[in-house]
Amino acid sequence: MGTLIFHVDVNSAYLSWEAAYRLQQGEQLDLRTIPSVVGGDESSRHGIVLTKSIPAKEYNIRTGETLYNARIKCPELVVVPPRYWLYMQCSSAMHEILQEYTPNIQRFSVDESFLGFSDMENLYPDYMKLAETIKERIKNQLGFTVNIGISNNKLLAKVASDLKKPDKIHTLFPQEIKEKMWHLPVEDLFMVGRATTPKLHKLNINTIGDLANYDVDILKSILKSHGELIWNYANGIDNSKVRKSNYIDMKGIGNSTTIPFDVEDKETAHKVLLSLCETVSMRLRNSGNCCKVVSVSIRGSDLISYSRQKKLTTATDSTRKIYEVACLLFDNVWKGNKVRHLGVHITDFCKNDFYQYSILDSFNYDKDRELNRAVDEIRLKYGNKAIMRSCFLHSGLSSMCGGIGEEDYPLISSML
Repeated sequence: MGTLIFHVDVNSAYLSWEAAYRLQQGEQLDLRTIPSVVGGDESSRHGIVLTKSIPAKEYNIRTGETLYNARIKCPELVVVPPRYWLYMQCSSAMHEILQEYTPNIQRFSVDESFLGFSDMENLYPDYMKLAETIKERIKNQLGFTVNIGISNNKLLAKVASDLKKPDKIHTLFPQEIKEKMWHLPVEDLFMVGRATTPKLHKLNINTIGDLANYDVDILKSILKSHGELIWNYANGIDNSKVRKSNYIDMKGIGNSTTIPFDVEDKETAHKVLLSLCETVSMRLRNSGNCCKVVSVSIRGSDLISYSRQKKLTTATDSTRKIYEVACLLFDNVWKGNKVRHLGVHITDFCKNDFYQYSILDSFNYDKDRELNRAVDEIRLKYGNKAIMRSCFLHSGLSSMCGGIGEEDYPLISSML
């Protein structure tokens, strides 16, 4: 069997997890069988589609579009609000099952994982039977379905898992690329996004096969190194390894939110920043890193954006330290206008194996780390609202506390 990689991808993850949870609670209607979406709260200015059911796709409803547009396309569309604590629990439950089959797992995102089964043919002589076992166990025990793509590299395994949904197993080995992949639209290829697609169409590159057979030197002259990268992907070339952490290549972590109301004072803005810093710092600690740069971005009700960043003297993963810097940056850059959107981003990572203390710093780092660790464990186990700071009570911001916002995202240099 040699090198063998599975890509496990939850079908319409947020909506599947929401539907499974509602059925377990006694609800009769399965959201996956009707046109439905998980969407933000329009009254709080988060009205976009986060994920959609397969019947909703028939109306050309797209992830990221406004709920207003989605309802125009499908007036009977059912919209349910997101529950991020539930999605994290579902993701962790699936990961626990996957760990029983191989220790070589890369959690690529909340709903995707790469599994390495290289040189394990003595343990698993039939990889199709293994994939079927994993798929059915997730469906029977957790109540949602997954697609599994199988290949000898991560790129092809991921493409395979997207071929036909839901609840399917697909292989895509190098000898199958021409038959199974080259006829697909070029925008279906990983790393070919909205900005790249029109450029390729102008070159009369409409399918992945067109890209694979195009002159790579011309692509490099137009798209630089990205041209060569996607040409390699179109030809199924990928040498990345299944690693246990995505954080090797992580450049930064960020969280931003559109606030339900216009913020006009520093005190309220600081509370929003604290909520964002709690999520960002928890993910930083989970990655095993410290950061050396903190930045804050602001967008006013006039939709004009500006930002500021600061280089830290000592790297940190402390919520309190990151929050203090974020507040300082905000106070220095804020122009006094009404704030509609705030973001906190951290970059320049190093491992958190040790702390470099200063004899002039009276901050109790050991106590702070223990406190952060305890809070992280509680939230990961019982949900982000299981424990919150008292300043969020009766503030109108409690729904943001410790949560992962719809615009929360990791900045990863390479997905594979």
